[in-house]
Amino acid sequence: MDLYVYYKVQAAQAAGLQGAVVAMQSALSVAHGVAAQLKRRPLAPDGVQTWMEVYPAIAGDAFVAALDAAVAQAGLARWTSGPRHVELFEDLPPCA
Repeated sequence: MDLYVYYKVQAAQAAGLQGAVVAMQSALSVAHGVAAQLKRRPLAPDGVQTWMEVYPAIAGDAFVAALDAAVAQAGLARWTSGPRHVELFEDLPPCA
């Protein structure tokens, strides 16, 4: 199962947020063996960027709980605009 988290950030807050997210993802990678990714949309209408964290092949609810705790500990809410949206996706089985 893959976890996707997207949220908004004001361009002026991007540098601070990036440092915090990269540090958080590094710690999660060590603790949980995930290959975390950080992405953003190429356009920023009205100076607002959309960012996405990607966590492929996670271990279900245990990782989601660990991520929630890591986000709180990192204090990411101080840099973001609005809520974090969390989505889980699973691979479809191949057709026979």
